[in-house]
Amino acid sequence: METSSGGEGSTPSKHHSPASVAEALARLNDALDRLDGAVSASRDNAAQQKSPDEEIQHMNDDRAKLARELDVAEARANRLTETNSEVSRRLVGAMEMVRGVLDKQT
Repeated sequence: METSSGGEGSTPSKHHSPASVAEALARLNDALDRLDGAVSASRDNAAQQKSPDEEIQHMNDDRAKLARELDVAEARANRLTETNSEVSRRLVGAMEMVRGVLDKQT
């Protein structure tokens, strides 16, 4: 039995066309540009982050604003409740008056 050394099982040599190399370089450049953009965005984000003291002050300001808004909402709810009670009282009086008139006519 003879064995051949150049047929099956040998690895073909890889030849890249200039177009495929150019495409690979373009993809690499695109990936590097995206990476550069992500690094810049990350740096900008880090620069814009507040210190813990600033964050606490911001939360305290938000809390104070929410407390004022809650006070306004509660005052409005109280006024609406009072108005509702007054309207209900007047409706009961009007219904009694209508009943009285109807009773006199029958």
